[in-house]
Amino acid sequence: MFTITRIYSDTNGDSHFEDMVVPLNDSGSIGFLSEALPVQNIIFREVLPSYDYDFHTAPQRQYIILLDGEIEIETSAGDKRQFKPGEILLVEDTRGKGHKTKNLTPIQRKSVFITLP
Repeated sequence: MFTITRIYSDTNGDSHFEDMVVPLNDSGSIGFLSEALPVQNIIFREVLPSYDYDFHTAPQRQYIILLDGEIEIETSAGDKRQFKPGEILLVEDTRGKGHKTKNLTPIQRKSVFITLP
């Protein structure tokens, strides 16, 4: 199974974290696979070591796969979590108060965005 951290907005516009589990099915010699999910685009991103983005909403619903570095995300409710390479986020707070994102390691951090329909 894969664990994904979802960031979403409630009806008051506050952002929150939710841990989601994506089940994997035994596919024999090729390993374990999830069900296919519809996606729209893939975007490759690199940010400067000084990246510290104040409260913002996501531009669209998207998965973010962290390739290197380490970040801290703070929700508008004040909760903070740290994320490392290989972790996956589902960012859905496209409205409301948004979240903060900050680099924790002094490197040009790379990530992949996979936008959803």
